[in-house]
Parts: sequence; C-alpha cells; structure tokens
Amino acid sequence: MNRVLVTGGTGYIGSHTVVELMEKGFDVVIIDNLSNSQIEVLDGIAGITGKRPDFEQVDLRDKANTFNVFRKYPDIGSIIHFAAFKAVGESVEKPLEYYHNNINSLIYLLEAMNAFRVNNFVFSSSCTVYGEPDTLPVTENAPIKKASSPYGNTKQICEEILQDALIPNPDFKIISLRYFNPIGAHPSALIGELPVGVPNNLVPFITQTAIGLRDELRVFGNDYNTPDGYGIRDYINVVDLSRAHVIAIERLLENRQKQKFEIFNLGTGKGLSVLEIIQTFERITGKKLKYRVVDRRDGDVEQVYADPSYANNELGWKAEKTLEETLLSAWSWEKYIRSKYNAKG
Repeated sequence: MNRVLVTGGTGYIGSHTVVELMEKGFDVVIIDNLSNSQIEVLDGIAGITGKRPDFEQVDLRDKANTFNVFRKYPDIGSIIHFAAFKAVGESVEKPLEYYHNNINSLIYLLEAMNAFRVNNFVFSSSCTVYGEPDTLPVTENAPIKKASSPYGNTKQICEEILQDALIPNPDFKIISLRYFNPIGAHPSALIGELPVGVPNNLVPFITQTAIGLRDELRVFGNDYNTPDGYGIRDYINVVDLSRAHVIAIERLLENRQKQKFEIFNLGTGKGLSVLEIIQTFERITGKKLKYRVVDRRDGDVEQVYADPSYANNELGWKAEKTLEETLLSAWSWEKYIRSKYNAKG
C-alpha cells in the first residue's frame, strides 16, 4: 500500500513533506483541521507537483471522523503525524489546550492504526524533549530532561505513548524524528511558513518585519550565557527536513529499521544565535531590520544544537542547503505571499 496519510499536511513542515512524498511517487491524503493553515496551500502543492493531494478537513480529536478517513482510504499504509499545537510560549499560557490536542489526537490515530491494520508511523517530535541540555551538540542518547514547556512535555509524553503502544502491537514500526529549528521555504516560493497572527518563530517574524507587516522584530532576551548574549539554535532548511521524512517512510516500508522504535535528530550540527540570523538576513537581502530586545520568553532554553551524525550515517540523510540559501527562500516566499494578498485587494 503506497498511500501515506499526512496529518497536519497543509501546515508548514507538513506541506513541504507532502511535496517530497508526491515527487517520490507516493499517493498522499492529508488530514488537517485548518486551525493553523490555509486551504490555499493545496494550490501551492499542486503548482509544484502537478497534482493535487487528497484532502480531508478533519480534527483528529474527533475520533469518529478520524476513523472515517481510514474507511474512505483503505490503501493507507503509513502515517506521518505532524498535527499538533507547537508554540512554546503559547503552551505555557494554554497548557490544557496543548495536552488535550497533542495527546488525544495521537491516541485516536493509534487506535485507528490498530483497527485498520496500519503499521508504519513517523512521528514529528522535537529537540524540546532534551530540555536545557547538559552537553552540546545533542545526540540521541542525551537524557530526556524535565520539559521547559507544556509543548515540550507533550512531545515527551507522546514518545512514551508510542513506545508503550508497540508492546501489544508487534507489527507496529515507529520512527520519531526530533527536529531542531526548521526555517525557509520551498525554492519555488509556492509554499512556505505562513503563521496565523503574530509569528512565534524567528524567521517569519523577520520577513514580516522586513516587508513592513510588523513595525519591529521582538527579540526575546540578549542576556544568555552565549558568546553574544542571544539564544542559540540549530536552524535547518525545511526542504532538507522534509526529505528525511520520505527516507524514514521508505526505511519502514523496506523493513530496514534496526529496532521497532527509532529516534533520529534532524539538524545541521551548527548552532547560530538570533543575532547571527538577523545579521545574515540583512546582509543577503539588503533590508535593515528594526528590532527591539524584550524579556526572555517562558519555556525557551539558552542554546541547543544537534549532533546529526547518527541520522547522517544510518538514514543516509544530511542537511545540505546553506543558511543564505534558506533565508533567501523565506524572503522570496514572504514577497510572493504578500503580493498575492495585495492582488486580492
């Protein structure tokens, strides 16, 4: 069965992964409730691939309708689960919403896997499971620390649920991909990151400020114990990240995994500060950014970046795109989407 169910497939990482899957010949059905994405994303996917993926507007917290999707597409053979609330700061303010959404949706998906005999599952996890790491770079063997936010805790809990679900289901095969910080957009500029409201992530905040949608960029803290005082992250191109999901699906379908539950860190292996990202964007675009340092944001860690060598060696995957190329793709996407909105009046 060649069909992949992609939950959250009209979202940022989901839509880019759908493109990569379709270009590799997979049939795709997307489940998304459009709470943090737009239906027009399907047009962008079709513009790139020449084909429109199947789409079901379903909230995964609705168990009956979730099961109906599996009935409608009996050829689903694999699942990539992106659908989740994902803003660290917001999760501190709305913890119960995050637990309700992120955990219940996973449980209902696993119940559907059981009922409809779907065994291959790729989970969208996060480096937030490591909390404030003891040593850098972070390997897959780093201890799981107490989460610094409810969002991070939902990812920890979901990974625990997945491991428990394997015990009574010997046919289940699961890969958890722990992302660092995805940025950028598809080189076509037909899909990219389009947050609802004020962005929680750095790069769309930068591009929206550069194009005049925001008066200024807010930077959360410059008093960290880092070389320039700004928080450090591992910024990975979203297309590079999406390719890893296709490789993970192929690994499951070809029974190449070494254990039933596998974990891979997806990053570049290089930590960059917020200030370095701002300065690089200014240099390559010629746009001077107005930014203001504000208080640290609850739940943010000081610095974290990956040791991606296990994913490099075991998956045969590597982040390839440069920071400059990635930031330019984000800027091209921002200009495209604003011109599109302006054209609509």
